[in-house]
Amino acid sequence: MTFTILLDIFMSKIIGIDLGTTNSCVAHMTGGKSEIIANAEGDRTTPSILYIKWDEMLVGKLAKNKAILEPKNVIYEVKRFIGMKYAEVKKEAEAMPYDTKAGKDGWVLIVVDGKEYKPEQISAFILTKLKEDAEKYLGTSVSHAVITVPAYFNDSQRNATKAAGEIAGLKVDRIINEPTAASLSYGEGENKDEKICVFDLGGGTFDVTVLEIGSEGTFQVLSTSGDTHLGGANFDEMIIDHMLKDFNDKENIDLSGNAMAMQRIKTEAENAKKQLSMTERVDITIPFITTAEDGTPRNLDMTLTRAQFENMSKNLLERCKKPLLQAIKDANLDKNDINEVILVGGSTRMPSIKKLVSDVFGKEAKATVNPDESVAAGAAIQAGIIQGDVKDILLLDVTPLSLAVEVEGGLAHVMIARNTTIPAKKSNTYTTAADNQAAVTIHVTQGEREFARDNKSLGQFNLEGIPAMRRGQPQIEVTFDIDANGILQVSAKEKSTGKEQTVKIQGATGISDEEIAAAKADAEKFAEEDKKKRELVEARNRLESLAYGLQSMIDEQGEKIPEEEQEKMRKMIEEANELKAKEDASKEEIEEKIQEITKETEELAKKFQAAAQPQPNPADMVEDHANDNKGDTVDGEVIDADS
Repeated sequence: MTFTILLDIFMSKIIGIDLGTTNSCVAHMTGGKSEIIANAEGDRTTPSILYIKWDEMLVGKLAKNKAILEPKNVIYEVKRFIGMKYAEVKKEAEAMPYDTKAGKDGWVLIVVDGKEYKPEQISAFILTKLKEDAEKYLGTSVSHAVITVPAYFNDSQRNATKAAGEIAGLKVDRIINEPTAASLSYGEGENKDEKICVFDLGGGTFDVTVLEIGSEGTFQVLSTSGDTHLGGANFDEMIIDHMLKDFNDKENIDLSGNAMAMQRIKTEAENAKKQLSMTERVDITIPFITTAEDGTPRNLDMTLTRAQFENMSKNLLERCKKPLLQAIKDANLDKNDINEVILVGGSTRMPSIKKLVSDVFGKEAKATVNPDESVAAGAAIQAGIIQGDVKDILLLDVTPLSLAVEVEGGLAHVMIARNTTIPAKKSNTYTTAADNQAAVTIHVTQGEREFARDNKSLGQFNLEGIPAMRRGQPQIEVTFDIDANGILQVSAKEKSTGKEQTVKIQGATGISDEEIAAAKADAEKFAEEDKKKRELVEARNRLESLAYGLQSMIDEQGEKIPEEEQEKMRKMIEEANELKAKEDASKEEIEEKIQEITKETEELAKKFQAAAQPQPNPADMVEDHANDNKGDTVDGEVIDADS
């Protein structure tokens, strides 16, 4: 069995994926170096956005283009909800233009066109596109991946991310922390002894990680801290609130309930934030944002300065500073001990973030890695380590949050403390609270609070069959085993009798094995439907090209074609156009018509060839004109000039 698994890994290319809140990126190792893989659209990053309507699904840029006109069908920033209970993210979920709700089990559900999706499923659709783009680029199938997560992701979020990979048809060989991945990218090809701080502010999450890089190829994480509810989107919200207030003050119209207007405002807010990283002020104009009660259209016009933006973002900057200082403290270092600061994530381009970092450390951050691509590149290096393509690198990561078991009085008894190097295994012995107690409930939590109720509940299970004894006599050994992915397994046994029972903790994520299997089938269904749609579109395009070729031949070569034959050609053109315009026309109907037209043109060709004077071959002419109509192509597919 072990040999089979290893053989599968080494026969299949392992890719590295940065599954981001705003954008995602995929990379692989080639020639001993990490390389970013461009997507099907030619871009090096893919928007983490999904569009679903009926049986149609779009991912990335095409989905993003639908956001303004159909905001309820476009899902974005789903990473904020993965592995989370609805009560934990209620405020963020309610702010989204698409519909969300709590499932029966309390986990987040996203509702589109009356159908419910778990965040893992939405993430899986994004991962599927990245997988397919990588397969097209590499020219081979891909079934294994290393996927990155924020360092401060808890066990539930890590399990949920792994489940998303499985739904997408990927064996997730490793979950790696984003700042750690960025450090691998930074240290690629370098041999030096230094301590670095990775400041990672993405679209929806924030991490700070302190590492020590050794000249012998060791990457040891010393500490990590962060905030999984802080990112560039929060800075966007500051601008959005400012725009709404400014418009309301001027026009006495509240736009917050207008989904289409809000999507336009969100887009302009994000653009304004980016422009303010390069200029001192930006003029924001959105024409015809709404219509007043008197029926006249209203425009949104305002000016925003960098100083205004930074002033309204002060509290967010303070939220960034606290984990930064905490990570340095947890590493038992002084800020002067840090040799380099690495900025990761598109949001670190903001001047206020760069200033915050330079103020804390007294020096500028190093711009040696691409903030949008370094995490994916690092994931590819980790994939290379697993694959055996990268040698002489030893990565020692840590668990970001303390793992505990609830004991009498509701206290959280820490089994594995935060910033413990992983993998790690720890056992403790507990006992019963009452005489003749036949079972105990083992409640596992994650967090830094004293009481279990204040921490993240990862799940619980009952250990039953404890023999009748007085209180305090049974010896129950609980073992926490956290793997290199930062994912936890818990087991328990009753020692006094030698009877052992091992139980895997359940409920660490909102999606079961059965639901994963069902979601995979759902994803495959979408893929099959997409394939059928593509085939239908391609058939329609071929029919249109044939009709165009026939018409062009009549227009350009009409004097050489008898009127009787021209009538036949016009009839074929008319029938082709009618069938193409028929909405419910099947691929089979269209292909039948294509064959009919092709046969007719071949017969016309024979007639011309039989003539004394050389005549144009209608079949060739139709094909030539059809090819003229294709325009710019990629792999033989027509590119819509308007897209």
